[in-house]
Amino acid sequence: MKTQKFQSVFDIIGPVMIGPSSSHTAGAVRIGKVVHSIFGEIPDQVTFHLYNSFAKTYQGHGTDKALVAGIMGMDTDNPNIKDSLEIAYKKGIKIYWDILKDSNAPHPNTVKISVKKQEKEMSITGVSIGGGNIQVTEINGFSVSLSMNTPTIIIVHQDIPGMIAQVTDILSAYNINIAQMNVTRENAGEKAIMIIEVDSRDCQAAVKEIETIPHLYNVNFFD
Repeated sequence: MKTQKFQSVFDIIGPVMIGPSSSHTAGAVRIGKVVHSIFGEIPDQVTFHLYNSFAKTYQGHGTDKALVAGIMGMDTDNPNIKDSLEIAYKKGIKIYWDILKDSNAPHPNTVKISVKKQEKEMSITGVSIGGGNIQVTEINGFSVSLSMNTPTIIIVHQDIPGMIAQVTDILSAYNINIAQMNVTRENAGEKAIMIIEVDSRDCQAAVKEIETIPHLYNVNFFD
Protein backbone atom coordinates (compact mmCIF):
# COMPACT_ATOMS: atom_id res chain seq x y z
CA MET A 1 0.00 0.00 0.00
CA LYS A 2 1.28 3.46 -0.91
CA THR A 3 1.97 5.73 2.07
CA GLN A 4 1.02 9.39 1.69
CA LYS A 5 3.55 11.93 2.91
CA PHE A 6 2.47 15.23 4.44
CA GLN A 7 4.44 18.46 4.31
CA SER A 8 3.12 19.67 7.66
CA VAL A 9 0.58 18.98 10.39
CA PHE A 10 -1.76 21.44 8.62
CA ASP A 11 -2.06 18.97 5.72
CA ILE A 12 -3.77 16.63 8.21
CA ILE A 13 -5.82 18.83 10.55
CA GLY A 14 -6.01 22.11 8.63
CA PRO A 15 -5.36 25.61 10.00
CA VAL A 16 -6.95 27.40 12.94
CA MET A 17 -10.10 28.72 11.30
CA ILE A 18 -13.67 29.88 11.49
CA GLY A 19 -15.79 27.02 10.02
CA PRO A 20 -17.66 25.25 8.69
CA SER A 21 -15.29 23.79 6.06
CA SER A 22 -11.54 23.96 5.61
CA SER A 23 -11.90 23.75 1.82
CA HIS A 24 -14.82 26.13 1.43
CA THR A 25 -13.96 28.52 4.26
CA ALA A 26 -10.30 28.51 5.33
CA GLY A 27 -9.00 27.92 1.81
CA ALA A 28 -11.28 30.64 0.47
CA VAL A 29 -10.04 33.13 3.08
CA ARG A 30 -6.43 32.36 2.14
CA ILE A 31 -7.09 32.85 -1.58
CA GLY A 32 -8.76 36.18 -0.86
CA LYS A 33 -5.89 37.27 1.36
CA VAL A 34 -3.36 36.52 -1.40
CA VAL A 35 -5.31 38.96 -3.57
CA HIS A 36 -5.34 41.53 -0.75
CA SER A 37 -1.58 41.21 -0.23
CA ILE A 38 -0.58 41.45 -3.88
CA PHE A 39 -3.07 44.20 -4.73
CA GLY A 40 -1.79 46.12 -1.72
CA GLU A 41 -5.06 47.74 -0.66
CA ILE A 42 -8.78 47.14 -0.25
CA PRO A 43 -10.44 47.43 -3.67
CA ASP A 44 -13.47 49.49 -4.61
CA GLN A 45 -14.94 46.68 -6.71
CA VAL A 46 -14.58 42.89 -6.69
CA THR A 47 -15.99 40.20 -8.96
CA PHE A 48 -15.82 36.60 -7.74
CA HIS A 49 -16.07 34.02 -10.54
CA LEU A 50 -17.04 30.79 -8.75
CA TYR A 51 -16.70 27.41 -10.44
CA ASN A 52 -18.35 24.02 -9.86
CA SER A 53 -18.45 23.09 -6.15
CA PHE A 54 -17.69 26.65 -5.03
CA ALA A 55 -20.54 27.87 -7.25
CA LYS A 56 -23.02 25.31 -5.93
CA THR A 57 -22.38 25.70 -2.20
CA TYR A 58 -20.81 29.14 -1.79
CA GLN A 59 -23.57 30.54 0.43
CA GLY A 60 -24.38 27.38 2.39
CA HIS A 61 -20.74 26.75 3.31
CA GLY A 62 -19.84 30.38 3.92
CA THR A 63 -17.47 30.61 0.96
CA ASP A 64 -18.90 34.01 0.04
CA LYS A 65 -18.15 35.43 3.50
CA ALA A 66 -14.70 33.79 3.53
CA LEU A 67 -13.65 35.23 0.17
CA VAL A 68 -14.83 38.72 1.07
CA ALA A 69 -13.05 38.49 4.43
CA GLY A 70 -9.84 37.51 2.66
CA ILE A 71 -9.84 40.41 0.22
CA MET A 72 -10.15 42.72 3.24
CA GLY A 73 -7.05 41.13 4.78
CA MET A 74 -8.64 38.93 7.45
CA ASP A 75 -6.95 35.73 8.64
CA THR A 76 -8.64 32.32 8.81
CA ASP A 77 -9.30 32.63 12.57
CA ASN A 78 -10.79 36.14 12.49
CA PRO A 79 -14.20 36.13 14.25
CA ASN A 80 -15.39 38.92 11.93
CA ILE A 81 -15.48 36.53 8.94
CA LYS A 82 -19.15 35.83 9.64
CA ASP A 83 -19.92 39.54 9.26
CA SER A 84 -17.63 40.21 6.30
CA LEU A 85 -20.41 40.96 3.81
CA GLU A 86 -21.83 43.65 6.07
CA ILE A 87 -18.35 45.05 6.77
CA ALA A 88 -17.59 45.23 3.04
CA TYR A 89 -20.89 47.00 2.41
CA LYS A 90 -20.08 49.62 5.06
CA LYS A 91 -16.67 50.15 3.44
CA GLY A 92 -18.39 50.83 0.13
CA ILE A 93 -16.95 47.81 -1.67
CA LYS A 94 -19.06 46.76 -4.65
CA ILE A 95 -19.21 42.96 -4.85
CA TYR A 96 -20.40 40.91 -7.82
CA TRP A 97 -20.85 37.15 -8.11
CA ASP A 98 -20.40 35.21 -11.36
CA ILE A 99 -21.80 31.72 -10.67
CA LEU A 100 -20.51 29.02 -13.05
CA LYS A 101 -21.91 25.72 -11.79
CA ASP A 102 -21.18 23.65 -14.89
CA SER A 103 -17.81 24.96 -16.00
CA ASN A 104 -14.87 22.84 -17.14
CA ALA A 105 -12.49 24.19 -14.49
CA PRO A 106 -9.83 21.56 -13.66
CA HIS A 107 -10.66 21.63 -9.92
CA PRO A 108 -14.13 21.94 -8.35
CA ASN A 109 -13.07 24.46 -5.69
CA THR A 110 -11.86 27.17 -8.07
CA VAL A 111 -12.37 30.94 -7.91
CA LYS A 112 -11.11 33.77 -10.09
CA ILE A 113 -11.07 37.08 -8.26
CA SER A 114 -10.99 40.33 -10.23
CA VAL A 115 -10.36 43.48 -8.19
CA LYS A 116 -10.36 47.13 -9.15
CA LYS A 117 -9.66 50.46 -7.51
CA GLN A 118 -9.92 53.49 -9.77
CA GLU A 119 -7.58 52.68 -12.70
CA LYS A 120 -5.77 49.86 -10.88
CA GLU A 121 -6.91 46.32 -11.73
CA MET A 122 -5.77 42.77 -11.01
CA SER A 123 -7.02 39.19 -11.28
CA ILE A 124 -5.97 36.00 -9.49
CA THR A 125 -7.26 32.45 -9.89
CA GLY A 126 -6.96 30.18 -6.86
CA VAL A 127 -7.90 26.63 -5.94
CA SER A 128 -8.76 25.32 -2.47
CA ILE A 129 -7.32 21.80 -2.41
CA GLY A 130 -8.35 20.74 1.10
CA GLY A 131 -7.26 21.22 4.69
CA GLY A 132 -7.06 24.97 4.17
CA ASN A 133 -4.31 24.52 1.59
CA ILE A 134 -4.47 26.46 -1.67
CA GLN A 135 -2.83 26.78 -5.06
CA VAL A 136 -2.62 29.98 -7.07
CA THR A 137 -2.79 29.14 -10.78
CA GLU A 138 -3.04 32.55 -12.46
CA ILE A 139 -2.01 36.13 -11.72
CA ASN A 140 -3.05 38.85 -14.17
CA GLY A 141 -3.27 36.34 -16.97
CA PHE A 142 0.10 34.77 -16.14
CA SER A 143 -0.02 31.00 -15.62
CA VAL A 144 1.67 30.24 -12.27
CA SER A 145 1.86 27.40 -9.77
CA LEU A 146 2.04 28.58 -6.16
CA SER A 147 1.26 26.48 -3.10
CA MET A 148 1.84 29.42 -0.69
CA ASN A 149 3.02 26.86 1.89
CA THR A 150 6.63 28.06 1.76
CA PRO A 151 8.03 31.60 2.14
CA THR A 152 7.44 33.29 -1.23
CA ILE A 153 8.43 36.64 -2.72
CA ILE A 154 6.29 37.89 -5.62
CA ILE A 155 7.70 40.78 -7.65
CA VAL A 156 5.82 42.55 -10.44
CA HIS A 157 8.26 44.50 -12.61
CA GLN A 158 9.05 45.81 -16.06
CA ASP A 159 10.74 43.26 -18.29
CA ILE A 160 14.18 44.82 -18.75
CA PRO A 161 17.70 43.31 -18.64
CA GLY A 162 19.29 42.88 -15.23
CA MET A 163 16.16 42.65 -13.07
CA ILE A 164 16.72 39.03 -12.04
CA ALA A 165 20.38 39.67 -11.24
CA GLN A 166 19.56 42.68 -9.06
CA VAL A 167 17.02 40.71 -7.04
CA THR A 168 19.15 37.60 -6.62
CA ASP A 169 22.20 39.69 -5.63
CA ILE A 170 20.18 41.22 -2.79
CA LEU A 171 18.93 37.83 -1.61
CA SER A 172 22.50 36.48 -1.69
CA ALA A 173 23.76 39.46 0.33
CA TYR A 174 21.22 38.59 3.04
CA ASN A 175 22.18 34.90 2.88
CA ILE A 176 18.70 33.91 1.66
CA ASN A 177 18.69 30.67 -0.33
CA ILE A 178 16.37 30.34 -3.33
CA ALA A 179 14.44 27.07 -3.37
CA GLN A 180 12.55 27.68 -6.62
CA MET A 181 12.14 30.56 -9.04
CA ASN A 182 9.73 31.27 -11.89
CA VAL A 183 9.70 34.32 -14.17
CA THR A 184 7.02 35.01 -16.75
CA ARG A 185 6.04 38.05 -18.81
CA GLU A 186 3.29 39.47 -20.98
CA ASN A 187 5.56 40.41 -23.88
CA ALA A 188 9.18 41.49 -24.26
CA GLY A 189 9.73 44.78 -22.47
CA GLU A 190 6.31 44.80 -20.83
CA LYS A 191 5.10 43.71 -17.38
CA ALA A 192 6.62 40.57 -15.85
CA ILE A 193 6.20 38.60 -12.62
CA MET A 194 9.06 37.04 -10.66
CA ILE A 195 8.02 34.38 -8.14
CA ILE A 196 10.71 33.21 -5.74
CA GLU A 197 10.27 30.52 -3.08
CA VAL A 198 12.95 30.80 -0.40
CA ASP A 199 14.18 28.82 2.60
CA SER A 200 14.13 31.73 5.06
CA ARG A 201 11.22 33.44 6.78
CA ASP A 202 13.43 36.37 7.79
CA CYS A 203 13.18 38.32 4.53
CA GLN A 204 11.76 41.66 5.56
CA ALA A 205 15.05 43.60 5.29
CA ALA A 206 15.85 42.06 1.91
CA VAL A 207 12.36 42.85 0.61
CA LYS A 208 12.72 46.50 1.67
CA GLU A 209 15.94 46.72 -0.32
CA ILE A 210 14.36 45.00 -3.32
CA GLU A 211 11.61 47.66 -3.24
CA THR A 212 14.23 50.31 -4.05
CA ILE A 213 15.12 48.71 -7.42
CA PRO A 214 13.90 50.90 -10.32
CA HIS A 215 11.16 49.67 -12.65
CA LEU A 216 9.30 47.62 -9.99
CA TYR A 217 5.51 47.86 -9.71
CA ASN A 218 5.16 46.04 -6.38
CA VAL A 219 6.82 43.48 -4.12
CA ASN A 220 5.04 41.13 -1.71
CA PHE A 221 6.38 38.59 0.76
CA PHE A 222 4.28 35.68 2.04
CA ASP A 223 5.72 33.80 5.01
